[in-house]
Amino acid sequence: MFSSYKSGSAQIVLAETPARSKSEDIFMEAAIISPTISVADESVRLLARLRASRPLVQAVTNFVSMDIAANALLAIGASPAMVHAPEEAGEFVALASALVVNIGTIAKSFLAGMIAAAAAADRIGRPWVLDPVGAGATQFRNDAILQLLSHRPSVLRGNASEIISVARIAGLHDEIATPKGVDSAHETSAARASAIALARRFNCTVAATGAVDLVTDGERLVLLRNGSPVMAQVTAVGCALSGIVAAFIALTTDHCAATASAIAIYGIVGEMASERTSGPGSFRVAFIDGLDAVNENDIRRRLRLG
Repeated sequence: MFSSYKSGSAQIVLAETPARSKSEDIFMEAAIISPTISVADESVRLLARLRASRPLVQAVTNFVSMDIAANALLAIGASPAMVHAPEEAGEFVALASALVVNIGTIAKSFLAGMIAAAAAADRIGRPWVLDPVGAGATQFRNDAILQLLSHRPSVLRGNASEIISVARIAGLHDEIATPKGVDSAHETSAARASAIALARRFNCTVAATGAVDLVTDGERLVLLRNGSPVMAQVTAVGCALSGIVAAFIALTTDHCAATASAIAIYGIVGEMASERTSGPGSFRVAFIDGLDAVNENDIRRRLRLG
């Protein structure tokens, strides 16, 4: 049973459900409300603020994504710092506006830098994004994710399969997602319950990205429908998104709104780049150019929700 009432321009949907066990309650999706975030307005506002303030994003990211991640951040108006050595990663966090940790090409020495940076961000209150690339693939990778989760990421961003796997790794359910490289083998809708459960357990924003992107803080949920299939044909475009999300969460304490805004703009740029190009090579160049050129009119004209 559901009841609803109006709050501004958004309809709030509340659950009227019988008592349930704690494990069942974790996955209660009916208590999620429809978007109360004005994604278009927030995207426009935060993009302007980002370009004016140029937040410094420390990116402890994988070797495959370093180039496109740094260039994507520069193009949209942020400043990247690819600082990952364990000897300085933790210390550098104090200089950064936000941090992104991406475990794609993980190794013991790389993990030490990741943990040092995440621990420092947690300690001094810097917002940070965890991108759990390949979650569920190996025990070493799963153990690394658990260690990083203990340092309370502000945002957890992955594809649907990764978000399902992280929920399983964290002991939230027994569903096992079979990794397909670092690609998503699941539709985003399949990760809805996992995303909600993770957001509530770790008090963070969770984004499951794919053909339809899902963003939730455990109470609000936003679905975004921009993007292009070509984005999946260029390596590390998804990894670079996590850096863009980090830049946006540096601008506001509403990390759910910031994450939705970053993903909305990213998808819009992907659409525009695909319309101007004929293949993944030219798309990559057009995409970086698009991050530099995207404007308020593009956002308001193209944004697709729900």
